[in-house]
Amino acid sequence: MLIAALLVIPVILVEQVDPGSPWRQIASVGNWAIWGLFVAEVVVMLAVVPDRWRWIRENPIDVAIVVLTPPFLPASLQALRVFRLLRLLRLVRVIQAARRLFTVEGLRFVALMALLVAFGGGAAFAAVEKDHNANVNGTWDGVYWAITTMTTVGYGDVSPETNYGRIIAIAVMIVGIGFLGLLIGAAAERFVARDIERAEAEVAGEVEESEGEVRAELRSMAARLVELERRLAQR
Repeated sequence: MLIAALLVIPVILVEQVDPGSPWRQIASVGNWAIWGLFVAEVVVMLAVVPDRWRWIRENPIDVAIVVLTPPFLPASLQALRVFRLLRLLRLVRVIQAARRLFTVEGLRFVALMALLVAFGGGAAFAAVEKDHNANVNGTWDGVYWAITTMTTVGYGDVSPETNYGRIIAIAVMIVGIGFLGLLIGAAAERFVARDIERAEAEVAGEVEESEGEVRAELRSMAARLVELERRLAQR
């Protein structure tokens, strides 16, 4: 669902710029697919949650996305399509998911996805470029191109010649740059984590020491109050 929300951005851009066919058709199909995914999510959630009305009250944005952003709006209501930007609010959850990506399990998942994109994207690139690109003769040429593109090496000996090849190239570049960014960020976090843990330990020690002083002072005050009460009772 986060990927679907991200895809709203290029779909809106293509519709606003209107570069013509086949981009217009691709944007239309993408718009229908994105809206269909949000509809499917709402239907599934309403089917599995124990209290449907409570889920609707707690997730008004999800319901508004389905109700206010259908692709089949008539021309007189096209202005309401601006509500499709509500889908982008789902990207707030990216912040929560991003924290998990820096864990070992998260990096494994991202590495697996990058590997699949390298081989799948390379194979797709070879399939669409084989008859139009003199430098692409088979699947391994496409995989080689995908790996050099994802690692930002870009020798330039293989480059897309068709529009479909360029679309695949955009996807491969985004995944590759994202994977390298996460890898570098995770490595940096490992180096900084030690300093953070040391600082947290120092702060925790200072807090514990301060709490000990406060507890000792409270015990002293309690003892003085008890002594004062005893003297008052004697008088």
